Parts: sequence; C-alpha cells; structure tokens
Amino acid sequence: MSSSANQHVQDERVDVARGIRLLLGSPLLTAASSPDAFAVVRRRRKPIADWFDYFCGWQLVVEPRAGYARLVKIRSEPDPSRPARRPRSTRAPFDRSRYVLFCVVAAELMAGPVTTIGLLADRAASACAADDALPPFDTASRAGRMAFVDALKLLESLGVVSAVDGVTDTYVQSEEAKVLYRVDTTRLVRLLAAPVAPSRVVTAGASVAPGVGDAPATPTADDTPDDAGKAGATPPPDQELIDIDVLIADMLVETRYGDAAAEAPTVSDSRRNLWLRHSVIRRLVDDPVVYRWQLSAAQLAYLATPTGRTMVRRAAELAGFELEERAEGYLFVDPDGIATDSRFPDDASSAKIAGLMLLDVLRAAPAGLTIEQLAIEAGRILAGLPSWAKSYRSEEGAHRLARDAVTELRMFGLAALDTGHTGASAVVRALPAAARYRDHREDRSRLTDVASSAAKAATGDVTGDAERGAARDAERDVASGGQA
Repeated sequence: MSSSANQHVQDERVDVARGIRLLLGSPLLTAASSPDAFAVVRRRRKPIADWFDYFCGWQLVVEPRAGYARLVKIRSEPDPSRPARRPRSTRAPFDRSRYVLFCVVAAELMAGPVTTIGLLADRAASACAADDALPPFDTASRAGRMAFVDALKLLESLGVVSAVDGVTDTYVQSEEAKVLYRVDTTRLVRLLAAPVAPSRVVTAGASVAPGVGDAPATPTADDTPDDAGKAGATPPPDQELIDIDVLIADMLVETRYGDAAAEAPTVSDSRRNLWLRHSVIRRLVDDPVVYRWQLSAAQLAYLATPTGRTMVRRAAELAGFELEERAEGYLFVDPDGIATDSRFPDDASSAKIAGLMLLDVLRAAPAGLTIEQLAIEAGRILAGLPSWAKSYRSEEGAHRLARDAVTELRMFGLAALDTGHTGASAVVRALPAAARYRDHREDRSRLTDVASSAAKAATGDVTGDAERGAARDAERDVASGGQA
C-alpha cells in the first residue's frame, strides 16, 4: 500500500473517532452552529453510523442538505441529572410548566413552515385550556410569557425554529411583540428519541404526576414575587395520575431485546448477547464512570468473557477513547475532552470549583460527611475568597454551595448520597473515581487562583489578559489530567 493510501486510511480513522465523540457530546449537530464538527460527521457518516449501530444500537441520521446530524441516543434507564435549563444567567432547570409548553409548542409548530410568536402563543394557550390535564398558560402573565419564551428558545437552540424578523426575548416584556419564525418540521420530528411514542403509553384523561424527572416549581431570580409558585399546576383530584418514572420507562422499551435483561431470559443467545453488548457500551460512553456495582450480574459476566473484553476494547479504540479498567469499575477517557458537554472541574462554575475543593475532605472521611458538615467547609471556602461566588453570599449560601457541589460530584460519579440516610442529614461519601484527583493539589491551588481571578474580574480588579490566560490553562490542565 502506498504512503498516500496509508495516510488516507489514517485520516479516515481519525475523522471517524472524532465524529463519534463529537456526536456523544452533542447528539444534534448543525452546520449553522458547528460547521467544522458537522463537516466531519457528514464526510464520514457511514462508518460513524455503523459504529453507533453495532456497539450501541443507536441510529444516526445525517441530513446534508438540511444541515444537521441527529444521534438518536436511548438510555436503558431514565437519567434525571441533566434537565433542560433556562437560557438565562441562573441556568435554572425547567419546571413542569416549561416542559409542558415545550411539548405543546412543538405540537403546534407542526401546523406549517412559518408562524409568529403571537399566533404560536395563542395556539398554545388554547391547547392548554382545552386539556384539563395541562396547566393553564396565560399570555397576560409575565411568568407565563417567560416560561413560553424559555421553551421557544430551547427549540431555537435545536434549530427547529429560526427568527426571520424580531427577537424572541421581546415577548417577555410585551405580549404584543412581533417575531416571525421559519419552522423546520423535519428536524422537529427527529427530536424525540424514544422507541415508544408517549401517546401509546398514556391513557386518555390521565394526568402525569411529578416524578424524579420533574424540577420543583420553586421561584428563581427569573421570577417576580407575584409569580412565585405559579410555575407548576396541580391536576384535578378526580383525574387518574400516572407515575412519570413508569411512563418514561415504558417509552424506553426496545422490543428487539425481548426479555434479555431479565434474570431468567427466554430469548435466544444472540439476542441476549446483543443486549449485553449494547447496554454495557451505552453506559460506558454515556456515563462519566461505570462502577461494577451499577451493573447486573449478566453484564459483569459479559465483561469477564473474552468476547466482552474484546468488544469494549475495540469500541474504545475505534472511537478514540482510552479504556481504564479498575477493580471498582470501568472508564472511557476522552483525551480531547470533546465527548461531553460538561467538564469537571470548570472555572466557570462555582459549584464545580467548590466540589473539587471538597473532594479532599470527603476522601479523608471514609464514613462520609453530612451536608451540614460540608456546608461548614464550604463556608470556610467562601470566607477565604470573599469576592468569589457572589450568588452564594446569602444567609444560606454555604449550604446551597455545598448542595450544588455535591450535585456536581454525584453527576460525575465522584460522590454518592448514602441511601441509608434521608433529609438534611444525608451522608455524602467519596466514590473510588475521586482518587483520580488525589495528585492534583498543585492544580487545586492554581484553580483557587482561577476563582480569585474571577472574583477580581467581577469587581473590576482585572490584572491583565496574561494572568487570566494562565488561569484558564491551569483549569484545562486539571480537566485533562483527571476528567471523569
């Protein structure tokens, strides 16, 4: 084989690996928002699609003319840790009303290729009024308009609607705002990544009860005092309530596996092995770390076989991951950090910086610490950096910082809440993956400087671009050296 042919093969291998990881970080890639990433996926769509189909059982749809690529990721179980978030400075999670409006607006957008914000809002209000199971949507309420705009802006970010004339945010101030949209209905129908449609698992006249996937309807900085508590709605008492967790689980049923996940499956060995391969590798590419105790006995047995080990190693190699296998579990490490939309630590997040600082304390306490004990430690961090983390300077700021830091640590598989404890005295324990950060004391010190620099910038005491650049480099060093 000539050197040029070898180079072509190598270039394709690099492109395929990069395309796989890009899609894992952003399952919906668009030519408008990520032209370089989309170009890689479009160019190598066949081998990339084959990888996802074989190792994960996921479908990849690439529409070159429409300018988007959609990876239809299906989790084996619901994950409430990554809610949709409001496109505002608070980044607060969607509440029930916003999720409802997102779905209602999406349904109304199927009416045609163009619409206006006023027409869309009126149709959404009529749809909510016509269905007793839905919370009301009042366009005269500022809170209602804000929830509507949040849902609409999420659809904008997904490329479903694009403003031709006007700005979406203006509707918050006035229901008379004029905005014209172009609607991409083809992309809209690609959004739902569920084997079973919701309409097939919900009975007529039923109302969905809040579950783990529901964010509480608590007021945020985005809400006015008069609007507090209006975000959600309680269904009429005579309606049948559906458990949201059961609903989502029913939507995720994949018939091709049959009862392969059962302890005593009746399906053929080939279908059982297909489920084992897909379920294990899905967890590895979708979760920061996979502990052995999180896997079933069948999945652990599969990973212990020559076939299972070969499949996992091959999947990692083709996708450009580094496979780490420890006594406690498995980890796919992305050396480029492109397979995720969230990194730990992150100098833009006070909670993540605090989480990194609290890891040493947690690792020194094998039995775990309560939230109250961590709040005391968080208070010390706040006292040591008086100009940092302004949003946590309230009376309960240290407790909120500790809770938010623990949320981040749990999301990255670095800590867990002891299930034997409930309420405010819940015990937080460091998980084995936290040991990846034990050798980063110097980086912690530099990350503290990042927090200090951020605080100075917020108060106008900026020491120069060179210092800020060094701080960003320090954070990147920590992320690449200990990414979970």
